[in-house]
Amino acid sequence: MLALAAAATFMSAPGQSFSVAAFVDPMLDDLGLHRTNYSVAYMIATLIGGCLLPFVGRLVDRFGARVVLPIVATSLGLACTWMSNVTGAVGLYVGFTMIRCLGQGSLTLIANWIVGEWFHTYRGRAAGICAVGGTASVLIIPQLNNFLIESYGWRDTWLVLGGTVIVMLVLPAALLLRDRPEPLGLLPDGLFPDDDDNRSSPADDSNDGSENSGVEPEKRTAAASGSPTVGTDDESFTVREALRCSAFWKIAGVVATVSLVGTGLMFHQVSIVAEHGVSRSLALGSLGVQAAAATVSTLIAGYLIDRVQARYVLACSMVLEIFAILLLIFLPSAGWITVYSALLGLHGGIIRSAGCIVWINYFGRRHQGAIQGMSMSIMVLAAALGPVPPALAHDLVGSYEPALWLFLVLPALAGIAVLSAAPPTKPTAHLREENGYN
Repeated sequence: MLALAAAATFMSAPGQSFSVAAFVDPMLDDLGLHRTNYSVAYMIATLIGGCLLPFVGRLVDRFGARVVLPIVATSLGLACTWMSNVTGAVGLYVGFTMIRCLGQGSLTLIANWIVGEWFHTYRGRAAGICAVGGTASVLIIPQLNNFLIESYGWRDTWLVLGGTVIVMLVLPAALLLRDRPEPLGLLPDGLFPDDDDNRSSPADDSNDGSENSGVEPEKRTAAASGSPTVGTDDESFTVREALRCSAFWKIAGVVATVSLVGTGLMFHQVSIVAEHGVSRSLALGSLGVQAAAATVSTLIAGYLIDRVQARYVLACSMVLEIFAILLLIFLPSAGWITVYSALLGLHGGIIRSAGCIVWINYFGRRHQGAIQGMSMSIMVLAAALGPVPPALAHDLVGSYEPALWLFLVLPALAGIAVLSAAPPTKPTAHLREENGYN
């Protein structure tokens, strides 16, 4: 299950900015579009795709990943085929909408859902391992894209990506994936019901952050119906309840900042660092450094989130992003691009694990697809805005620096806010009725 989740994360690449970055300049040259027009197409299409993610999350909660994953993977493969045949702005809007919703959004959501269903005590570490699929994608896919584009052109490269998605995900998911451990006579973490007394709860299951209160062992028995038993209705928040919690919005602020700033930097990576004399090959090659650093921080963050409050880990990621942007603004020479990439990788690795698993740790398991759908929607909507400020700055003043200073402010504000995002307490029945909860 963990391998399938990691594969889904890896093959979300066609919809991720680090993959699209290799296509920007070749497609601009061939299609005759201005950089701002191209970025606005990316933004609007991503906004549309992001609005669909809460619906996808509810579908996964209802039908399970075993049904939804093959459908999404097949659709993403077809979306890549569409991208290979784009001839103008309208086709670009449609293609971007599909790859962003299906790739960046839906596949990542499904992978996180699988980890949430199959792990509890070791959820953070499992999320870290799953996120390695994402860092491996950052390491491999941009270089592969660059090679294929230079050798065969950008249209054939889209076809290769689409075919790879279908081969790696559709049949393996249909044959091997199972939605939950309970119908197999297991509990999360691969334990049998008799082993339940030996398990402990993740750090964020506690109400006050000082000790692990979690779910009592006797509440977690295998369910013949296949419904999740870790995080029953008494412990799990509905979407409406989660949205009423300040912690949701403070964490969402971090997710939105990471998505907006990271997408803006990645989307224009080649052009931004060119202002400091960094070549295209070095700019794309530095993504390997970023991926290596992200792999390390992903595993460390996954280990830490099983032991400490996620808010502290997320705040650390904001500090790393601040230092990365400062270095980019004052980049002394081309060689420093590796240090910048390493800082950005350390920051991104934390978000790939801690930023994904925090939702189920804070708000429970039963409605995790719907809640993650909301968070992914916020993330994707923020990502839609990311490429626009750098593009406008470049087209209006001939430099990316004004946008970089704007990007510097956002993680500072988000990091301060998330420090106060303590795990919420489930409202009592009386308060739920009084405040209109479902």
